[in-house]
Amino acid sequence: MLTRDLITQSLPYLQLHDKVYQALQLMNDNQVRHLPVIDGDKFAGIISEDDLLMADNENGLISDMSQSLSGAFVKENDHFLTTVQIAGENNLSIVPVLNDENEVIGTVAYADMLKHASEFMSLSEPGGLIVLEVETNQYSFNEISKIVESNDAQITQLNTSNDAATGMMQVTIRINRQEISDIVASFQRYEYNIKYFFGEEQYTNELKSNYDNLMTYLKLG
Repeated sequence: MLTRDLITQSLPYLQLHDKVYQALQLMNDNQVRHLPVIDGDKFAGIISEDDLLMADNENGLISDMSQSLSGAFVKENDHFLTTVQIAGENNLSIVPVLNDENEVIGTVAYADMLKHASEFMSLSEPGGLIVLEVETNQYSFNEISKIVESNDAQITQLNTSNDAATGMMQVTIRINRQEISDIVASFQRYEYNIKYFFGEEQYTNELKSNYDNLMTYLKLG
């Protein structure tokens, strides 16, 4: 699943010429602690409620608080777990989603992020997770399934996301066991591009970091 699949268009954006009190009112109305700021059509940063409350003048402009703007964001074609990582590292209630032109095309809210992530990853069930990247015309469920089954494992969940711009597909596979080093090795032998994986192994990889951030979020929530 890609970040663009989780986008919500319901949250407003702030402009640099908006006033502090207006930004606080929008945050209160939408029950969030952060909102993205745009300069014309381009992403300028993300402002927090805490920074706004510390402003000397509630009639001051957002542009006067440029030093408080965070540059945290995700791209629309990032894996959805990247959103969890960005939110966890920056303690954000929402994460802006940008296109290749640096324009905000939506946001992912904290609550929606956890809901989708928990459902998608079936966190209540034990198992490993592998994310492959393949060319769309080379995708074969039968081959992927055979590789997994040849290692005495079963696929319990499989999701695909297509990137029309690159012609690549991300295939996220949930495996019915946590020890997946042999399965990872098999995919590598078949020259699959493994984007992320998480299992019992202690390999350092981006998915493990994202997964740990998600689990921390769930515990705090």
